[in-house]
Amino acid sequence: MKQKINLPTKITISRIVLAFCLILSIFIMYLVDEFHPFISNANLYIGSSGAYVNYIMVIIFAVFVIASLTDFLDGYLARKNNQVTDLGKFLDPIADKMLVNSMLVFLSINFVSLNDHLRFPFFCVILMIIRDLVVDGLRFMAATKKVVISANIYGKLKTVFQMIALSIVLLNGFPFNLFDSNWIRYLHISDIFCYIATLISLISGVIYLTENIHMIIGGKNNE
Repeated sequence: MKQKINLPTKITISRIVLAFCLILSIFIMYLVDEFHPFISNANLYIGSSGAYVNYIMVIIFAVFVIASLTDFLDGYLARKNNQVTDLGKFLDPIADKMLVNSMLVFLSINFVSLNDHLRFPFFCVILMIIRDLVVDGLRFMAATKKVVISANIYGKLKTVFQMIALSIVLLNGFPFNLFDSNWIRYLHISDIFCYIATLISLISGVIYLTENIHMIIGGKNNE
């Protein structure tokens, strides 16, 4: 008899669906030329420093936050109700990466003529994606040995900081852009959050690698 999908796993699946819908909406919005003038002019200026937020980005931010909150909800319910499953362990990092990595790529490329501040440093995105590819390769090797490598506290911490950094960039650095808009490029507070998220991402990748090195060198799992 097949095992039913429990509520935490359903929430994880909903995050995958929401991430896919968000990605599809962004591509449609930026590939259709008629939307570009509307996006470029949808700015709300705040204060006298020239700081602003973009209406469209605020909507994307709201959807992104809702999707991000499901990441905490599914884990909380799974632990509270003792409903941690191999399927949930497998789908959870996939859902996180679909949501986070798609937004990283989106915010690292200036699709239309928006403010350059509304960008995630490209070299940070490259480092994070390389880290994820290494960890995914490790998970694949573990799967061939019928071992599931679930997200640990360091991986979750990485995701939290990525989501915080992405949220700030989506809001064009708000509220920090009220006083740092004239700072040196790539040294805005939003950039610093991006650098911190990148550093934590790399550290968590090294920890995954060292804890599961036996998967690479052919040793047996320590169970």
